[in-house]
Amino acid sequence: MPEHPYGLLSLLPPLMAITLAIATRRVVLSLLLGVWSGALLLVAHHPAAYGAAALPWLQVPLASVGSACRDHLWPALTREDKLAVYVFTMLMGAMVGVIRRSGGMLGLVNLVARWARTARRGQVAGWLLGLVVFFDDYANTMLLGGTLRPLFERLRISREKLAYLVDSTAAPVSGLAIVSTWVAAEIDYVHEGLAQLPVDWNAGELFLRSIPYRFYVLLALILVPLIAWMGRDLGPMAEAERRARGHCPDEPQTAAPEDGRRASHWLNAVIPIAVTVAAIVRFMYRSGVAALADADPGDRTLTQIFGNADAYMSLLWGSLIGLGVAAVLAAVQRLLTGEEIRRAATEGAMHMTPALAILWLASALSALTGNREPPKPLPATLGSQPVAAFPADAEFPHQRQRLYTGDYLGSLLESRVPPWLMPTLVFVIASLVAFSTGTSWGTMGILMPLAIGAAYRVLASTGPPEMDHPVMIGSVAGVLAGAIFGDHCSPISDTTVMSSQACGCSHVDHVRTQLPYAMLAGAVSILCGTLPIAFGVSPWLLLPLGVAAMALFLRIFGHAVPD
Repeated sequence: MPEHPYGLLSLLPPLMAITLAIATRRVVLSLLLGVWSGALLLVAHHPAAYGAAALPWLQVPLASVGSACRDHLWPALTREDKLAVYVFTMLMGAMVGVIRRSGGMLGLVNLVARWARTARRGQVAGWLLGLVVFFDDYANTMLLGGTLRPLFERLRISREKLAYLVDSTAAPVSGLAIVSTWVAAEIDYVHEGLAQLPVDWNAGELFLRSIPYRFYVLLALILVPLIAWMGRDLGPMAEAERRARGHCPDEPQTAAPEDGRRASHWLNAVIPIAVTVAAIVRFMYRSGVAALADADPGDRTLTQIFGNADAYMSLLWGSLIGLGVAAVLAAVQRLLTGEEIRRAATEGAMHMTPALAILWLASALSALTGNREPPKPLPATLGSQPVAAFPADAEFPHQRQRLYTGDYLGSLLESRVPPWLMPTLVFVIASLVAFSTGTSWGTMGILMPLAIGAAYRVLASTGPPEMDHPVMIGSVAGVLAGAIFGDHCSPISDTTVMSSQACGCSHVDHVRTQLPYAMLAGAVSILCGTLPIAFGVSPWLLLPLGVAAMALFLRIFGHAVPD
């Protein structure tokens, strides 16, 4: 392989973004500086191509700012597929805002809460509601935390347990759901990684294939009802539960919204969500069939159809229809006025802007550190020499605008890391980055392209890489699951902070009581998941084994708590 044009320096932008995010806790600013550092590196290596050859010590920094905006940030903002992701995310936020403001989710919460008569049932009811509110982790956290707190206090369940339950069903459910504010971003991150490879694999299909391989996410979700069913807790949580069982506050069973608005019928939440899901599935099916119009009828399986679907436009149109249905239901029943609907939708959409900023900047950083062709070529001349005067390397044809970080990282790993270790290594790295930065979105955006490229190179060293290879699927799943694992353990994670606030629980107590459960699920995910799957063991065999391992651990080390 020819010598890499940037070598170790190609790792500088993502490492700078990660380091600054850890040091400053400002993910958006850190990603922005990461993009600028990458542009600076490109301009410094090719000053004449950017018109900075005369006074490089002065012009290179200035030219890098212009290049960062023109060549990296602006294309990441205006690409058609990116715009579809941004609009979908805003529309989902708007729909959540209307549903929440109209009282539909409160009606659904109170419907399920009437079934809960014991502490065990209360925990199961909270878990089920966490699964129902699958479309957004922030909505899940804020809605369930505030509305379930009176019920849990009446049943003498600790606020620490409520915060753990809410936190464990927020990001995991949203990350797994095929209709959520997460799905478009997750597919887009996978697409960014695949775009660097000489393959025509479908990002949506690879995303769907990764679902059963996300062991931590699935085991963390199963651990919540397992704890409730067994009636056993670990360490600090057992102490909190015993304290809560010791007093009996007189609280109402159902919840009321903070602004005094009455809860509306639960169908006002279910109908828009169901319509959104149905519309997205319908649009995906139709676009997938159209994409396979020339294929043999025998090859048109559901996996192939949905794998070749236009996921971006399907999500966009489905969310738009769902928002319209939510608004019509609120207006027809006179739950909200037109102005209140507009305000609720706007507030819900604006609530997604921090996530959108991370998505945008992570996409720009991913493209800059990648290897795919830039969306537009540089002008013919940008200084004293024409661009054509710089010969393009056959191995690195876009080196003036791309750093080929994944290629370099893959070349480092292919001879040093055995393929069977890749899923576990990716999971651990993603966990550490998410724990340190407190952001799962930022972690996925930075690591996914690098992980896919590295996994491809490692597999290529042993034979032709295949999309359905367990190491490739496991590496993708390792980023998605590791980002959530680290997020759960991190005291600076936004969802961790929001969970403790929404549940009226001390933030320190929430982190202290949740950590043993997260570590249990994480350890089992490695021992009964990421390590065996690399050898071809089916995840459908490993998941029950992981559940049994967690149950055995709770049985041996857990402390019984009375119902």
